[in-house]
Amino acid sequence: MHATATLKSQLQKKRAELFEAYLRQPSPRRLLKQWCAVVDETLRQLWSTHDFKQDATLVAVGGYGRGELYPYSDIDLLILLPGQENGFLTQRIESFIGTLWDIGLEVGHSVRTEAECLKEAVQDLTIATNLSEQRFLSGKRRAQQELCQKLPATLDLNAFRAGKIQEQRQRHHKHHDTAFNLEPNLKESPGGLRDLHTISWIAWGAGLNPGWASFTQAGLISAAEARQARTRWGFLQDLRIRLQGLAQRREDRLLFDYQTSLALQLGWQDSAQRRASEGLMQAYYKTAKSVLLMNAILVEQIEARTRPVHLPPVLLQDPFVRQGDLLGTTPGTLLDQKPELLFNAFLLLQQYPDLRGFTPDVLRAVWRGKRHINAAFRSNPVHQQQFLEILRQPARTADVLKRMNYLGVLGRYLPAFGRIVGQMQHDLYHAYTVDEHTLKVIRNLRRFALPRFNHEFPLCSTLMQQFDRPDLLILAALFHDIAKGRGGNHAQLGRSDALYFCRQHHLPRTDTQLVAWLVEQHLNFSAVAQKQDLSDPAVICRFAEQTGNLRRLTALYLLTVADIRGTSPKVWNAWKGKLLEDLYRLTAQVLEGEQITHDEPSTNRQTQALEILKHYGLQEVSEVTLWKTLEDGYFRRHEIRDIAWHARSLQGCTGSSKPRVRARLSPVGEGFQVLIYSPDRTGLFAHLCEYFERSGQAIVAARIHTTLDQHALDTFQVLPHHSSVEHYRTQLKRIENELQEQLDHPGPLPTPRRSRLPRQLRHFPYPARILLGDPERDGQVPLTVVAGDRPGLLYRLACVFLRHDIDLHGARINTLGERVEDVFLISSPRLDNPTERQCLHDDLLHEVSQEQSPMPTESVTNRT
Repeated sequence: MHATATLKSQLQKKRAELFEAYLRQPSPRRLLKQWCAVVDETLRQLWSTHDFKQDATLVAVGGYGRGELYPYSDIDLLILLPGQENGFLTQRIESFIGTLWDIGLEVGHSVRTEAECLKEAVQDLTIATNLSEQRFLSGKRRAQQELCQKLPATLDLNAFRAGKIQEQRQRHHKHHDTAFNLEPNLKESPGGLRDLHTISWIAWGAGLNPGWASFTQAGLISAAEARQARTRWGFLQDLRIRLQGLAQRREDRLLFDYQTSLALQLGWQDSAQRRASEGLMQAYYKTAKSVLLMNAILVEQIEARTRPVHLPPVLLQDPFVRQGDLLGTTPGTLLDQKPELLFNAFLLLQQYPDLRGFTPDVLRAVWRGKRHINAAFRSNPVHQQQFLEILRQPARTADVLKRMNYLGVLGRYLPAFGRIVGQMQHDLYHAYTVDEHTLKVIRNLRRFALPRFNHEFPLCSTLMQQFDRPDLLILAALFHDIAKGRGGNHAQLGRSDALYFCRQHHLPRTDTQLVAWLVEQHLNFSAVAQKQDLSDPAVICRFAEQTGNLRRLTALYLLTVADIRGTSPKVWNAWKGKLLEDLYRLTAQVLEGEQITHDEPSTNRQTQALEILKHYGLQEVSEVTLWKTLEDGYFRRHEIRDIAWHARSLQGCTGSSKPRVRARLSPVGEGFQVLIYSPDRTGLFAHLCEYFERSGQAIVAARIHTTLDQHALDTFQVLPHHSSVEHYRTQLKRIENELQEQLDHPGPLPTPRRSRLPRQLRHFPYPARILLGDPERDGQVPLTVVAGDRPGLLYRLACVFLRHDIDLHGARINTLGERVEDVFLISSPRLDNPTERQCLHDDLLHEVSQEQSPMPTESVTNRT
C-alpha cells in the first residue's frame, strides 16, 4: 500500500512538473511524448512486479497507442493472451488493473486472445479503430506484431473506411453540424481533433502510412498544406493540454469557465472592442474551419484512390464537369486563375442537387481564389446578379451559403458579414456565433419553402410557399444580425447595411424597403407576442398600424419564427409558437379590414363555447353555472376552447369551498395545462409556484382570474424541465393529486430554496431590470422583470408580491436561454403611492440580483 501511494505521488508530481515546464516553453508534441514515456515506464514496472513473464502481452491502443496521451486522458490498454485465461492469470490481471486505478491512472482495458481481437474488430468499428493504433509495451513482442500484421487482412477495409466516414457524419450531427458552438468540444466537435484522427484512420484503411509527411510524399497535399495542418493540429493540442491543466481533470469542452483564463495564458487581452476570450475563440473557429477543409480534401482524395472504377468526367457547363457525384473543373485549379467563375460553381451545386460537393482540387482553388474578391469584384454587375441568383434558387440555398462561409467566400463578398464570422454572443440566449446563427435562420426559412417539411410548421410552410419573393426573406435574414458587436442598436445599423447592399445591387425600391424594414423590425414581432396582452384589441391595432400591410406582416412573422428557432435548441417551445401565431392571425384580421373592438359581447363567446359543450350534454347558456360568476373581462381574455374546458371541468362545483384541480395535455401541442379553482386566499399564487418548481414543471404562462363570488380561477401552461418515461396520463394524474393535496392541506410557505447560479451567468452576469409601467384601462399595472434565470426564481417573485399585498392578474413567462423576460399584470392600492412603488421595485431588484438570498418564512404573510 505504501508503494502504491508513493507511485501515485510520483506520478502527480511528474505531471505537475511537466505542466510547469510546458507553460514556460510550450511544445504539445514534446509534452505528449514525455507524459507517454512516463506512463509507459510506470506500466512496464508494474507489469514486471506482477510477474506476467510471457503469459500475456501488454499493448497500448487508441490514443495512447499512437503516443498522443494527454495528462488527464484515460489510458487504453489491451492485454493480449496466448490462450484462454486461467484463474491464477485472472487474479494477476485484476490486481494489475486495480493498481493502475489506485495510482490515479484512468484505464480502459480489454483482455482478449488474438482470435478474439480479430473477431471483435470485424464486428465493432470502435475496436477495429483502437487496434489500428497499437504499440507494444511489455510481454511477448511477437504476439503483438502478429496481431498488427493480421488485422488489415482480416478486416473489410472498404467497410472500415465507409464506417469511419459515417461515424464522422453522426458525430457532426450530434454537435448540430457546426464548428461554431459557443462552447465547442475540442475533441469531438466539427473541426476538432477527432476530424484529424479520422483522416489518419481512413488513410490506414486505404493502406497508406498516416502522417503529414506521408501524405505529402503520396501527393495528397502540398508541403505548404502539410505545414499548415501541423500548425492547426498543434494549436488544438495546445488548447486541450492547457484546458486539462486548468481543469485538473479530463475535460475537452471549451467551457466559458475556462475561455478567459486560456485566452490570458495565450496572450490575448481585454480591449474596449472585445474580450480576450473572444480573440481566443475567433482563432479557434478559424482553426476549426481549416481542419474541416483539410478533412474534406484528404478524405475525398483518399477515397478516390480506392475506387476501382474511375468514370470519365461529364461536361456540365464549360469549364465545369461532373466527376462522379462531385463538381470539378478542367483544369482543377481553374477557379484560382479565373475567380470570376467562383459564383458559377456555387450556382451549379444548386442546379444539380445530386452533386455532393466540390472535388478536392476545386475546394483548394476556391479557398485560394477567394483572395481575388475585392471592391472591383463586388461592384461587377455580373457578380452581383450571380449572388442574387444564388439567393433565388429553389434548392440548397442554405447549404451553399454555409459552404461559402466555411470557404471564406461569403465574408469576402460581404465584408460586414466577414466581421461577424466567429463573433461570440454573450447574451445567454444564442448558442452559436453570429454567422452560424444567421445561417441557421436561413436554413429554417428554406425548410418552410419545402413541402416535405410542412408537418413541422404548417402555417409557416403555407405562408412561405405562397410568398412571392422568398429571396427577399433570405436577404433580410442575411443582414438581420450583421451589425452585432459594433455597439449601438444592431437592428438600426443592420438596416443601413441592408440599404447599401440593395442599392449597390440595384434592387427595386419596394424590395429594398421591405428588406430594410425587416432588418430594422426583426425583434418587434416576438417582443409584442411574448410581452403584451394579445386579448387587448388596442395592442393588435397598434401593431397592425406599425406593420402596414399583410405582405410585411407575413414576411416579419416568417423571419421571426426562423430567427427564434435558430438561436438555441433550448429556446423554442410550442407556447412561444402559439403566441406568435396568435399575433399573426389577429393582426392579419385587422389588416384585412375586420374590426376588433374592446366590447365584444360576452354572449357571443359563450355561444361559441357552448357549441363545444353540447358534446358534453350542456345545451343552454343558463345551464353553465360557472358563467354566472364571471364578468366580461374573463371571456375577453380567455380562448373559446379554454372557456369550454373550464365550464366542463367545474360544472356542479361552482362556489364550492373545496379546491378543484384539473390537468390536460396542452392544446398548443407541448406540455400541460393545469386549471386550479379555489376559494381565494392568502398566498395561493405563491403556493402554486412553489409546487410547480418543486415538481419540475416550468411555468410558461399563467392566467389569473377572480370570480364574482371570490374564487380564484387560475390556468397555468407548464413544461416539464426533463423528459419522463411516465405515460402522459400518469403525469397528469400525479399533478392533479399532488396539487390537490397541497391545496387541501396548505402549510406555511417554505423558505425559497438556495439555488446555484447557472454556470453561464457566473461568467457573463446579466444586469437585472425591473420596469413598472403606467396603469392600463382596467387599472392593472404591467410589470416587466428582466434577469438571469435560475431555479426557483418565479417562486421568489411570488413571495415578494405576497409581502407587498399585490394582486396578480396574469403572467407571461418568457425564458430565453439563461435569461428571463417575464411580464406580469398586477394591481394594488399601494401602487398609487410612489414610495410603495419604489419599495416594490427595490425588493424585486434585490431578489433577482442575488445568487442566493433565502427569505425568512415568517416574512411571507400578506395576500396575493
